[in-house]
Amino acid sequence: MKKAYLILFFVSALTQAFSQRISKDFNADWKFYLGDDSTLRYEIKDLQKLQEVQLPHDWSILGDFSEKHPTTSQQGALPAGMGWYAKTFDVPVSQKGQKIYIEFDGVYRNATVYVNGKKIGFWPYGYTSYRYDLSDDLKYGQQNYIAVRVDNSEQPSSRWYTGSGIYRNVRLVSTNPIAVDHWGTFVRSEKITKKSANVLLDVSLRNDAPVAEKAKVVSAIIDASGKMVAQAVNYLNLDNSLKTTTQKFKVSQPQLWSPEHPYLYTVKTQVFIGAKQVDAYDTPLGIRSFSFDAKKGFFFNGQPMKILGVCMHHDLGAIGAVVNESAIKRQLRILKEMGTNAIRISHNPPSTEFLKACDEMGFLVMDEAFDMWRKKKNKFDYHQEFDEWHERDLKAMVLRDRNHPSIFMWSVGNEIREQFDESGTKIIKQLVDIVKKYDPTRPVTTAMTEMEADKNFIAKANNMDIYGFNYKHKLYPTLPGAFPGKSFLATETASALETRGVYVQPQDTVQLWPATSKNKYMENLNGNWTVTAYDNVAAYWGTTHEESWLAVKNKPYMAGLFVWSGFDYLGEPHPFNYPARSSYYGIVDLAGFPKDVYYMYQSEWTNKPVLHLLPHWNWKEGQKVDVWTYYNQADEVELFVNGVSQGVKRKSQNEAHVSWPVVYKAGEIKAVSRKNGKVVLSKVIKTTGAANQLHLTAEENSIKADGKDLAFVTISVLDKQGLAVPDAMNNVYLSVEGGAEIVGVDNGYQANLQSFQAHHINLYNGKALVILKANKSGKATLKASAPGLQTATFNIDLTK
Repeated sequence: MKKAYLILFFVSALTQAFSQRISKDFNADWKFYLGDDSTLRYEIKDLQKLQEVQLPHDWSILGDFSEKHPTTSQQGALPAGMGWYAKTFDVPVSQKGQKIYIEFDGVYRNATVYVNGKKIGFWPYGYTSYRYDLSDDLKYGQQNYIAVRVDNSEQPSSRWYTGSGIYRNVRLVSTNPIAVDHWGTFVRSEKITKKSANVLLDVSLRNDAPVAEKAKVVSAIIDASGKMVAQAVNYLNLDNSLKTTTQKFKVSQPQLWSPEHPYLYTVKTQVFIGAKQVDAYDTPLGIRSFSFDAKKGFFFNGQPMKILGVCMHHDLGAIGAVVNESAIKRQLRILKEMGTNAIRISHNPPSTEFLKACDEMGFLVMDEAFDMWRKKKNKFDYHQEFDEWHERDLKAMVLRDRNHPSIFMWSVGNEIREQFDESGTKIIKQLVDIVKKYDPTRPVTTAMTEMEADKNFIAKANNMDIYGFNYKHKLYPTLPGAFPGKSFLATETASALETRGVYVQPQDTVQLWPATSKNKYMENLNGNWTVTAYDNVAAYWGTTHEESWLAVKNKPYMAGLFVWSGFDYLGEPHPFNYPARSSYYGIVDLAGFPKDVYYMYQSEWTNKPVLHLLPHWNWKEGQKVDVWTYYNQADEVELFVNGVSQGVKRKSQNEAHVSWPVVYKAGEIKAVSRKNGKVVLSKVIKTTGAANQLHLTAEENSIKADGKDLAFVTISVLDKQGLAVPDAMNNVYLSVEGGAEIVGVDNGYQANLQSFQAHHINLYNGKALVILKANKSGKATLKASAPGLQTATFNIDLTK
């Protein structure tokens, strides 16, 4: 019998299917109007006033920076407002009788959907995915019209850049009336050993047909090579309600999913009515286990693991909030190289594309729902919708995301103000109950700030699995006594401030900018809205990267940390106001160029040999300069200035770097790390000459000509000896020949007010970024020029 089922599974794709699931990309050929025009609900009367756009689309990122925008610099100093999207589409007569849905992955915000003039639905939260049933409102065999009104006019609505519009993907999905429900599977594994693992799969079927039916559900677990390793068959009697069946599998000698080895299976489910297949549905599967111990910390697949995480907002720099797999994977590659094994999504549900990339690349993810509950942080934020919508939004997040093996925790809030009064006790119970209803397998937390047990009403509810705390690292030793038996995680740390390539001398004291909460903004001390890249400046509530990491490193009861933040992001430019328009918190700048502290984490979080030397060596003769190194896998580092030793330094247990105060003299500095007297690594930085020529390098030599794949090209300047000039600020002009086009430029400078869509960009401290895409296969050439410098070109292949 088992053999018969096996044959059935693999030949069913060759048999005639009956109204199977079809998911169609619905991103193309939209018309967009910036503003409000109620006539667009019914039709497009004036085609001239609309522009053609392809989704995903973020109209805010296309605007100009201005301090007059009501979003303020806290949301990136970019415009918001209102907009309409509209398109026509056909649905064939053959699909009449099927179920037709439109699926939105994310619209920011207050999205009202109309089909053929009828209001289909409204959803306020800009980060939730949802779908609408269009089956009864379509004209089959005729042209249909859809319009989406997006209202992001009430500002301020957030503490960071949100983007505006249909910024995630849209699909048109058709299914048989009998089909797997929306997000209708739930897979989990248990009793995992080297020999075997038990896998459970819940499959929820809906029957919108007029008669009851008996369904056969056939599911198979397929490994990464395409081989079937387990199968289950269940039968289910379906009336006109939602029914769920649980399938059980045993996988022999399972390949475990982990950050080091992110092995993925796929569970392929087929639904049959009689001999006809009516639906097919895929579910990702990563077999893994994890646990928390109040004294020993975090364990993954039975082994101790420190959670080495960063917090990430959803914007992707120069392309804004628009979801793009290439840009997401680039960010994750950079973080992976640093040693990051976990991401905290801050402070809203992420895109599905982000989670899929984390599944594939090996990151643990804390999935977070809300930045506030009933008590506001901004006048027009989610507190307005919380009472009416929180259950729907939280349910959608958990149902959509629970099959991703990367997700290991749920967070239902960030720095929630209800933690300080009794309302927090009631609300946290409601939220945890919602999560556990749809996923009882993962722990739930909230990122809190109050570490005194008698003052924290969220903690008093005693129904969270893990206690997450932000900042206040000096109070970590008090936590086990304040909350006995609980496991702890530093859900947000650091808030250190840096601008890439800026080095203010001296750096021998830690500074808080501003020093207290009484001062909202910092004076422009450096004259150019910058903060030194030495790790010695932080927001008043935080501390340096080094101190925040060392506060967690050797405390086993602290399961790990999430550093604020992995990348700079648009908005929240603390400690400054406009013209600063993006954050200073990132370990990596907005353009994707690592700051020096990146290498501190790399030296602490990876097993690869690291020796990073800073700063550059272009100073004034006789100037006093502090020289730092981050290193690992060595006992000591010796510094040389023009061949003269400046001494040998060793890190203490309470240090992650060593430094030397030296007097500048043009030439070179050299650092040599040694272990047991033998050289491990050496690093040299030389004084450079004047800028002579532009230089282009890319992370990829070819991209797909699909309008989605991106190439990231770095612009730098070399002197006559071919050395990169670290303080170059040249204005570079860009042009492209062939089938590619520029979609974004950036230089990582937090107060740069040049448009992200410009075809020129000022270098900032020697670097800038150009982002390319293509819609036509062939070849393309990017040309960069600047007055007085040799031109540079870069050739790229554009593949089908």
